[in-house]
Amino acid sequence: MAWILLIIAGVLEVGWAIGMKYTEGFTKLWPSVFTIIGIAASMVLLAQAAKTLPIGTAYGVWVGIGAGGAAILGMLVLGEPATAARIFFIALLLVAVVGLKATSGH
Repeated sequence: MAWILLIIAGVLEVGWAIGMKYTEGFTKLWPSVFTIIGIAASMVLLAQAAKTLPIGTAYGVWVGIGAGGAAILGMLVLGEPATAARIFFIALLLVAVVGLKATSGH
């Protein structure tokens, strides 16, 4: 169950990271409200997952999902450059996340 919570927390991190782009510095009300709710929910789920998972693994996976997901959505939705180098480093990040999961002992 902790892994499911952690994955949901990571997906929420992607959501709030992308949402920050739409808040325009927290000057737009509804994007700001949804982004803040996403931040809080993501942190709560991370904390719940960290009750049973090693914190280094939980935090690393959470950050990896968030960073990789935000980079991918940035390229797909926000028109950020999709260079071979960026895609390579996102792939490395995903390998690291899988490695942390595989070596966590849970």
